[in-house]
Amino acid sequence: MLDRFNREITYLRISVTDKCNLRCTYCMPAEGILLKKHKEIMSFEDIVKTAEAAAALGIKKIRLTGGEPLVRKGIVDLVEMLSKVEGIEHLAMTTNGFFLDTMAKPLRKAGLNSVNISLDTLDPGRYKKITRIGEISSALRGIEAAREAGFEKIKINMVVMNDTSDEEIRDLRAFCRDRGLILQMINHYELSQEKVNAYTYDRPPKCSVCNRIRLTADGFLKPCLHSNQEIPLNMEDLQESIKKAILDKPANGQVCTNRSMVEIGG
Repeated sequence: MLDRFNREITYLRISVTDKCNLRCTYCMPAEGILLKKHKEIMSFEDIVKTAEAAAALGIKKIRLTGGEPLVRKGIVDLVEMLSKVEGIEHLAMTTNGFFLDTMAKPLRKAGLNSVNISLDTLDPGRYKKITRIGEISSALRGIEAAREAGFEKIKINMVVMNDTSDEEIRDLRAFCRDRGLILQMINHYELSQEKVNAYTYDRPPKCSVCNRIRLTADGFLKPCLHSNQEIPLNMEDLQESIKKAILDKPANGQVCTNRSMVEIGG
């Protein structure tokens, strides 16, 4: 389906939880966030119904995000359910990798096509500083497990911050090259600050070619990451909700002040 600016919207990012086992400085406040109650979080059945309605409107790719999607109980079952949705050609996930050492193979078997794994540095001390509580060894074990599971492609998401050194970028490039991984450099940005497209980075994408909408874990469609606009899902007419989200997508992102990054999934 085309939006008002003739962009074909083929990509739906689904946040399955607002919970995360890390506290990354660019994603979550140090004190954390007020988590949604269990009853506010979408059920797997409703997520699948939404994916089916989206596929009927031309969505071809789904990415599962969080929070950290692998903390959602039963996530492998959801992957299997979504992998059977007619019209969805690619099912992906973005994760911090901590639980991939035991879950990579079950996820691949369930139908997950690809994974993006967050890794902003190879320095253990800096990694812990960025994540506040994380141990880099867990992320590295997850990356190796993903390689062994045979995913179609594995991307390493590196958020480049003001204090990221050229050496860190060189080291991660070499790390990825040696292991057949794809390094994706993400320009650090604040949702509460007006979006600036920095074309030297892989992400965020230019607004003019953005092909995505987002679904929050509590059942709201966001036409644009950099916007406060949200459309509540109408489970009685899902296609109408999705059409509205696509047609309400702005030409350019501005600011988002009503949610933190961990609630949207980037």
